[in-house]
Amino acid sequence: MNSPGDGIEPSGKVSGLFATTHWSVVLAAGQTDEPQVGEALEKLSRTYWHPLYLFVRRSGYDEETAKDLTQAFFERLLAKDSVKDADPARGRFRSFLLAALKHFLANEWDRAKAVKRGGRCRLVPLETKVVEAELQRGMRRDLNPEQLFERRWAMALLDQAHQELEAEQVAGGKAVLFSVLQVYLTGDKERPPYADTAAQLAMSVEAVRKAVERLRQRYGQLLRQTVAQTVGSPEEVKAELRHLRVVLSG
Repeated sequence: MNSPGDGIEPSGKVSGLFATTHWSVVLAAGQTDEPQVGEALEKLSRTYWHPLYLFVRRSGYDEETAKDLTQAFFERLLAKDSVKDADPARGRFRSFLLAALKHFLANEWDRAKAVKRGGRCRLVPLETKVVEAELQRGMRRDLNPEQLFERRWAMALLDQAHQELEAEQVAGGKAVLFSVLQVYLTGDKERPPYADTAAQLAMSVEAVRKAVERLRQRYGQLLRQTVAQTVGSPEEVKAELRHLRVVLSG
């Protein structure tokens, strides 16, 4: 499992990360009908449907019902009037989404039952095979719905940072190098010795070590930027990273 903050400089600098945050997207959605704002909200939905769907499933709903509820929730979230009162001062973006989902489940179940998938355009691709396979394997049955949501939220942030790093490496003509070295970004103990990887890549051990160090540093920067999108101020980034570490280590 990736360790949040690996490669992040101790200085914890976050200046320049808050030009566009998840909060700013949500607040803009409550004030304008600009197409780009709707697109940004839809992107957020596609990024974070997984932890929300798991929350619904662990709350006791079957797979088909959870799909209907998650889809209906995102349709509601993408409606302009549903986000007009969002306030970043109330907490982190993950807390806003979870609170909104709990409210939705408590108050809009009857409406959600009437909006079956296919009745409106599909806003979020609910590909649940992987999620359901994990649940069938008894994934973390000791976690309650909120804890499972937190864990999956953290994993979504890590995945997002990893995808951005991979895209950068591919664009820079380093796709093959990244495919081999990405294993060193995780905290897993079973990683090949640098000597084996150096032989595979026809590089020196020192060159591999430096390449890994650069990747880890960049991954840390991207993770910090990703986390910065989910909080209301620069001061909250370090605290949120600490929270992710605790969630993933539990």
